[in-house]
Amino acid sequence: MPQLPEDIIDRLTQMERRIQQLSTAVNTRPAQNTVTGGSVEITGGGSLAVRPPAGGPAIFAVGKWTGKEYGLAMRRQTGQLALSLFNGDSTATGLQPLRLYDAGAREIVSDDVGVGGLARPWLAMLPPQDTTYTRWPQTTATSMTTIAMSYNIAWQPKMRLMMNTRVTSGYTGSVQVLVNGVQWGGTVDASAGFDYTDLIASDFDAIFGTRFKVEIQASVTSGGTVYANPVLMHGRQT
Repeated sequence: MPQLPEDIIDRLTQMERRIQQLSTAVNTRPAQNTVTGGSVEITGGGSLAVRPPAGGPAIFAVGKWTGKEYGLAMRRQTGQLALSLFNGDSTATGLQPLRLYDAGAREIVSDDVGVGGLARPWLAMLPPQDTTYTRWPQTTATSMTTIAMSYNIAWQPKMRLMMNTRVTSGYTGSVQVLVNGVQWGGTVDASAGFDYTDLIASDFDAIFGTRFKVEIQASVTSGGTVYANPVLMHGRQT
């Protein structure tokens, strides 16, 4: 006997049941937030941004920037820019400098896209120094007198200064250092070494990126000559 087709009502009931099962499966499957054994690509001019729950600037953003440029930026969770790779010229061919920023969103390190190497900060190099101490900066004054001076740019909050000192045999004297007119470190006896590291200002924000003055001062106690010569000087982090 040939099989008779199912009643249309039965078929509709079965179809409805299957649709409900599919709907339940779709709504209860776990979030697709893990990629295992594969890769993710965004093509066709897309971008990716990760924003904090409260909104605001993206903590991480990469991809389409402005015009034809593709770039990258990372921010601290408080919103300040921490790293960037873009130039803002809206082209797809412009060389993009890599920049690092401090907690105040100030550019502290960047590369030179022209010829390579470091663009910022400018790092000073101490020139070779005279090894004959009688030609060093010197004084016979009995009160503190500036015998050497230099200007530098404040890129780092601390500075280290190492200096050799001498005094005429049989005599005594003292040497000290000033930063922007304020004594920096202690006063040392002439002929003793000066090697000191400390903050260059109590308020670094106020002098960041500006020029500051370093002075070496010396004096004799009674007679003779005091000599001083810096041999190492560089900035440091806190």
